[in-house]
Amino acid sequence: MRSCCFVLQQTRGSPSDPLSTVTIVDTWQLDPLQSWSNCSQIGAGAGGWQRSLSMKHPPQRDEGPSPPPQRRPRGFASSAAAAEAPDGAGPGPARRRGEREREKERTKLRERHRRAITSRMLAGLRQHGNFPLPARADMNDVLAALARAAGWTVHPDGTTFRSSNQPHLLPPPPPTQLQGAFHDASVETPALMNTMSSYAIGTPLYSQASALHTDDSLSPSSLDSVVADQSIKTENYGNSSSVSSLNCMDNDQLMRSSAVLMGDYTKTPYIPVYASLPMGIINSHCQLVDPEGVRTELRHLKSLNVDGVVVDCWWGVVEAWTPRKYEWSGYRDLFGIIKEFKLKVQVVLSFHGSGEIGSGDVSLPKWIMEIAKENQDIFFTDREGRKNTECLSWGIDKERVLHGRTGIEVYFDFMRSFHMEFRNLSEEGLISSIEIGLGASGELRYPSCPERTGWKYPGIGEFQCYDRYMQKNLRQSALSRGHLFWARGPDNAGYYNSRPHETGFFCDGGDYDSYYGRFFLNWYSGVLIDHVDQVLSLATLAFDGAEIVVKIPSIYWWYRTASHAAELTAGFYNPTNRDGYSPVFRMLKKHSVILKLVCYGPEFTVQEHDEAFADPEGLTWQVMNVAWDHGLSLCIESALPCHDDEMYSQILDTAKPRNDPDRHHASFFAFRQQPLFLLQREVCFSELCTFVKCMHVGSRVSGANCYPLNGAGGVAAFSDSQ
Repeated sequence: MRSCCFVLQQTRGSPSDPLSTVTIVDTWQLDPLQSWSNCSQIGAGAGGWQRSLSMKHPPQRDEGPSPPPQRRPRGFASSAAAAEAPDGAGPGPARRRGEREREKERTKLRERHRRAITSRMLAGLRQHGNFPLPARADMNDVLAALARAAGWTVHPDGTTFRSSNQPHLLPPPPPTQLQGAFHDASVETPALMNTMSSYAIGTPLYSQASALHTDDSLSPSSLDSVVADQSIKTENYGNSSSVSSLNCMDNDQLMRSSAVLMGDYTKTPYIPVYASLPMGIINSHCQLVDPEGVRTELRHLKSLNVDGVVVDCWWGVVEAWTPRKYEWSGYRDLFGIIKEFKLKVQVVLSFHGSGEIGSGDVSLPKWIMEIAKENQDIFFTDREGRKNTECLSWGIDKERVLHGRTGIEVYFDFMRSFHMEFRNLSEEGLISSIEIGLGASGELRYPSCPERTGWKYPGIGEFQCYDRYMQKNLRQSALSRGHLFWARGPDNAGYYNSRPHETGFFCDGGDYDSYYGRFFLNWYSGVLIDHVDQVLSLATLAFDGAEIVVKIPSIYWWYRTASHAAELTAGFYNPTNRDGYSPVFRMLKKHSVILKLVCYGPEFTVQEHDEAFADPEGLTWQVMNVAWDHGLSLCIESALPCHDDEMYSQILDTAKPRNDPDRHHASFFAFRQQPLFLLQREVCFSELCTFVKCMHVGSRVSGANCYPLNGAGGVAAFSDSQ
């Protein structure tokens, strides 16, 4: 860098001296600060004065190069510098560090609070407004949905403008016309019939977004002003209406309203419907108890036009007495009877026992219980040391504690025996799919909420990781992280019937989001994922191309809290700030399985003063979207018997979401069978039959063509045309 130095000198004391002298000195220096050292200094006589001017820098004394400017230390260096400073030089390092930590914690709490509010807002928009928001929606998605609901057009790049073809909104008719609206529609308002045909059986206006897919302008947010082709305004579209309630109508009215509310399903995909056979048809010796009763039951199902049945093959029945000795005679007889009625079979390999109240009297094999007398650590264990005998602990998946076999090998031998026994039925197409039981109640989860130990809804449950083998796994994981003191379960996670806010681990800002909490929950859910990977790897090998189904639980209580405590104890690390289903579904996609999702009825929808902060529809929305994002096929199972058209409508909207641009739909549907006295009621039988027709693809559904059972237990003939 070139630097010029001007020196102006004036000398007094001698008349002969010049009045002033200007000297220009050229210097070449890398540092302009040092250029002054090369400037010529002109001495002054007695009484003289000297003044130096610079273009860039002030004059400096000729004392060598100037030191570089000192920077304020930061980070750990600032703490060290502050510690070396003399007393009174400033606030102590401990005080400043504590203030920074407190500010960080306050920021984290504010962020958690903001995310919790956002989550509740999005859940409310999905639940009460039917907005098709993504699972991880942001404010752009919300604004776009609101704009589209108001009749605007929003492009993917954000371009927004008012639609030019927005339909004109007709004023609603007076309330006196509502009573006869459905009778007059065929004569005076044909548009009403076209719009109402897009609804499922008795679909409530709040239930799902699919009811309004035919016209984007009929958005859920504008339902208070425009309903049913903008011709009818309802005073209340809440739990039930005058056309969908079983309690406020007689049978004739219900049949007439059902005829009006039948949907047009000609362009919807065909979804097979399966009915689960009741427990107890196979006894503990693997014998078919009542063959004629089974035939009568199958006639009932055949009259409903179902595609097949769901049969549980219990490990505790087939391999009950001796290891590697399998008895399939009862199931062979059962499959033969099912084949007579030309129905499909979906087999469920149940590796669990009757740990839950209401699951029957089937237990784990007797030889397993004999092993447990000497080694109870083969079962899941809670913090108090209580053993859960419903299923084997995942800690023994690689431990040879079952007469020389590991848990994974026992499952594989059972699956291979089934395949060798019924290979011909699979080749004939009688067995359509095989569901693998992966945990408690056949679902992929820990037995965190066992009723036999006193759990009651909506308790958060307890972690099941205190058996010897799970603790060994936890200790190895903590040692690999370099924190051996983390090799323990949480000591402030409450009890089975605790609420999240009552615990130090699950409360807002609790330890679940601390360094230890994140380590433990990652390990806890990782054991679940490893178990899935190992079992499905061997299942794919055993069944060689058969469709495999995995059942996902619906842990919907405390879903509207930040921690999602009940999901955490069940093994799904899914708090508000984390997607806990993607790692699991990524593993399921690796094995190309079908995901079975449990669907609950309208009685489980979000309530305004719900003390459990439950949101089954919000959970269903998240699971379905994450599954479809990973390319998984999805099927639906009803958790409760279907009793009315409102639940049928909700299931139809879940299985066939009409407003989905990607046209996703369920692969099949399985429902729990109704008691015989309900099927003998003409109305319920008719609606159930119509529901099956709506699941199937075909002509326009204009009425129920099924007939209930006669008094002798037979089945009246039925056809698609009356």
